[in-house]
Amino acid sequence: MKMWTAEKIILLIFLLKGVCCRDFSISLPERIEALSGSCVIIKCTFEIMEEYDKDLTESAATGIWRKDGVRIYNQVFNSSDPNSHFKGEITGTLHEKNCTTIFYDVSSDHDGEYYFRIVVRGLKYSYVANSSTINVIESPPKPTVELIEEQEVLEESSVSLRCSAESLCSSPPPTLTWSSTPRIPFSEIRQQELISDLNFTATHRHHRVTFTCTITYQLQDKNKTAQDSFTLHVQYAPKFSPSSSCISEDVTVCFCEVDGNPSPELEWRLSGRPVTNSTNTFISEERLNSTGLRSSITLHQSLTHTSTLECVGTNTHGTARKPFQLPFSPLLCTES
Repeated sequence: MKMWTAEKIILLIFLLKGVCCRDFSISLPERIEALSGSCVIIKCTFEIMEEYDKDLTESAATGIWRKDGVRIYNQVFNSSDPNSHFKGEITGTLHEKNCTTIFYDVSSDHDGEYYFRIVVRGLKYSYVANSSTINVIESPPKPTVELIEEQEVLEESSVSLRCSAESLCSSPPPTLTWSSTPRIPFSEIRQQELISDLNFTATHRHHRVTFTCTITYQLQDKNKTAQDSFTLHVQYAPKFSPSSSCISEDVTVCFCEVDGNPSPELEWRLSGRPVTNSTNTFISEERLNSTGLRSSITLHQSLTHTSTLECVGTNTHGTARKPFQLPFSPLLCTES
């Protein structure tokens, strides 16, 4: 019987504790990243028991932050004390139960766990069940560069690259800038808060171009930056190099350079017919890179006065032809 009574008492105490504390609650982010040398914002709202609402006035309420514990010597900020250990202010309105706070001049000292305490007439309450951890970082998080509506990029198609970044407290706000390697002009940039879209029409010159987005925080001591890059791959039909030419002496040698993605196949044609290696012709090929091909053909002199010569490049996106004017001049000829 005594044991049963003791159990009832314990249960009653537990229930009463739940009732008396049910109106004290707080909403905090569990974890916040802060950039050293900048600022940090703790978004915060709280609730108190209804009976204390009348005491929660604009002039009477004080907000306190304690770091790495709830004891009084862990106090780092007091909204009523201009000489608080940490420089900051409560930007929320305490009498509206908004305890959002900003700390300035963030350093490694700000790294840790934070507890909020509300003080009004007749009430001093520390929210010990919930805390917010500030993680101080020395370099800003990298932005993210991605291809919007990612798909195979074809020449003459519209391309949109998006750079987005995480928002950290900073004054002035961070900026996003674009650059490319090799350098090319940008046609259109649309900017909104920590999102920047780079829009252009793809050409073969954009193939293998690396686009870089840099986020810059302008701090008192120095600027801090981070960046992310995206290398574009463009599919395009074969294109001939202007260097295609012929040299004529005892024999005639013609050179043909073509570029395309995917890499094209090259074919020489005399009077419309494909040419293969023979006693009168010799063909060689050289791979220049993943998309470029160079071919040469050596012709017996008799063929250059009776035939038309054409270099043909073909891939899945099309066919290009480079005709050479016949007959060839004695020393040098170029394609028509």
